[in-house]
Amino acid sequence: MIAVVFGSSGGIGRALTLSLLASGRYATVFAVSRSGIAIPGAENRRADFADEASLAALAAEIRAAGPVSLCLVASGLLSDEAVQPEKTYRAQSLDAFRRVFEANTFAPALIAKHILPLMPKAERSVFAALSARVGSISDNRLGGWHAYRASKAALNMLIRNYAIEQARRAPACICVGLHPGTVDTGLSKPFQSNVPDAQLFSPDQSAASLLDVIDHLTPEQSGKCFDWAGKEVPA
Repeated sequence: MIAVVFGSSGGIGRALTLSLLASGRYATVFAVSRSGIAIPGAENRRADFADEASLAALAAEIRAAGPVSLCLVASGLLSDEAVQPEKTYRAQSLDAFRRVFEANTFAPALIAKHILPLMPKAERSVFAALSARVGSISDNRLGGWHAYRASKAALNMLIRNYAIEQARRAPACICVGLHPGTVDTGLSKPFQSNVPDAQLFSPDQSAASLLDVIDHLTPEQSGKCFDWAGKEVPA
């Protein structure tokens, strides 16, 4: 079996990669990041997730290694020196929307385009992308964070689309979004002050929980989003 982790240089992505390697369940684990930072034991690759030529070349290499049983997309953007979550619509900017959507929606979409065809038609496989509870439209009671919320809501819709399409092509394929909780990484660091210690997970804790959720998923659950405890996140 082959596993592929996109965003392997991030906190959660690295923890997921290390957990998959330690499990011994996969003949090959591809660790893919924009930086190409090496993880011992993995097949480390560098790729631009928004560049189709880069993804196509990577997919060709993975295809030669065999069918993909598990693909995890652990990349994303909440804030950086130029982008901050908006507290009001007055703070919205086209540049922020473009950058956040490219990282959280467009990149997973392009990854799906090139990796889903590598998944087996008859055997169980899982395509999972990190989403967020704030991407839930029905659960939105606070507002704000416009670009981030919208990008994750759009990702959830894409996941649903892929599930419908894969059910026709590969009925045993499961496509889901995963909410990892608040994890102690660079992405959440500026927003941890109001998070109780018991609700702030280490990357290793989050990775272990997410992989356990993945192990228990069934094709009937494809197209949905689940949190680290296996509870469905409403659309």
